Amino acid sequence: MTSTDQQPFLSVRDLKVHFSTEGGLVKAVDGLSFDLAEGRTLGIVGESGSGKSVTNLAILGLHDRARTAVGGEILLDGKELLTATERELERLRGNTMAMIFQDALASLSPFHTIGKQIGETYRKHTGASRSEARARAVEMLRRVGIPQPDLRVDDYPHQFSGGMRQRAMIAMALVCDPELLIADEPTTALDVTVQAQIVDLLKDLQQESGTAIVFITHDLGVIADVADDVLVMYGGRCVERGTKSEVLRTPQHPYTWGLLGSMPTLDGPVDVPLTPIPGLPPSLIDPPSGCRFHPRCAFAEKVPGRRCATDSPPLEITGGGRGAACHLTAAQRREFFADYATPQPH
Repeated sequence: MTSTDQQPFLSVRDLKVHFSTEGGLVKAVDGLSFDLAEGRTLGIVGESGSGKSVTNLAILGLHDRARTAVGGEILLDGKELLTATERELERLRGNTMAMIFQDALASLSPFHTIGKQIGETYRKHTGASRSEARARAVEMLRRVGIPQPDLRVDDYPHQFSGGMRQRAMIAMALVCDPELLIADEPTTALDVTVQAQIVDLLKDLQQESGTAIVFITHDLGVIADVADDVLVMYGGRCVERGTKSEVLRTPQHPYTWGLLGSMPTLDGPVDVPLTPIPGLPPSLIDPPSGCRFHPRCAFAEKVPGRRCATDSPPLEITGGGRGAACHLTAAQRREFFADYATPQPH
């Protein structure tokens, strides 16, 4: 999905990622498609278990191929990734595409210095010497705003604060100037001030290098700040997509309405309660028939013939890549969202 005339740098078509477990087949991602152009940020949002992280692990080729069935098509600058060999993927990972993981403390080795871990990636892909790799690590730490980088390069992860560790992870991901950066909830568990700093840092780095970014989060507030385009996932599928303005201002799917209704705002009435989405996310071993959101949807009964419970709605794409998978008519969506979005005080 892209809202510009640029050719997509990353193109995902009908992606399916299924795991075999003792309980049955888990359809973690079940027919996902999107495009991403250079220099743009795609925000993928949804509850835990919706398939966000699994999608991006598939792009990087990090699933266990012996236990995971991955189908569809993933093109990175025209190269098919699903049929690439492990050696080809290793050359791409850390070089052409890189990932910032959610938990920096768990992702960094406690036994090696920050500088060694950043430099190791650089040496692997460039053949640089140890001294060149150390100099590059210092340069990257300075670039991401670590104070006294020539001294802190020899520190261990436990000597960094949470925000500094996240910056170090960003430095590691960007050390080879990748063209695609996947950020998997990089601001989770950070305080709001550090969150804002990390988001601003990613935006600045993107402006410098033109990197394409996939930003995974469950926080629509972060999406509003960082994304150009938004893809909303539920139950392993895309239920809505469009530009940030379209999805946040005129959402077309009741699940997106629910996400927005459960998000606090600073400019709204203080006596209006948040509206949580009732129920739980669906089982991906035995998902509901029809629309996977229908057991939790307050508007399913508005659709004649109980179609929400029997027919899976297609993702209807309009101009500019706008789309929503919902049986409600356009007129119903406008009417129901207007009622849904009207604050109801205590």
